[in-house]
Amino acid sequence: MAGYLTTHVLDTARGRPAAGLRITLYALEGERRCLRELVTNADGRTDGPILPAAEFRPGRYELLFHVGEWLDGQDDAPAPRFLDQVPIRFGMAEDDHYHVPLLISPYGYSTYRGS
Repeated sequence: MAGYLTTHVLDTARGRPAAGLRITLYALEGERRCLRELVTNADGRTDGPILPAAEFRPGRYELLFHVGEWLDGQDDAPAPRFLDQVPIRFGMAEDDHYHVPLLISPYGYSTYRGS
């Protein structure tokens, strides 16, 4: 099995997927290097893996969720907003499916390694 990376972003305050949220993936080995930028679909997921199996390499990575700009597009966003960018740094050590979901609200977030 070849490894790959996915995510799912849910807006827990409104009880729905966070559609249209921009995500940037960085490799952290050596110099921080941008690998790609994607936007979540109507289900709060990207249309394909963030890091597909053909490009998977073990190492350290960062997912940068652009939560602030997404919150700016919501009707009831606080001003000024509490959250802006949410970086999640993690390691992938083996060929496996890594799923890094993000649960957000205007005042907090949580994540975990999903399945």
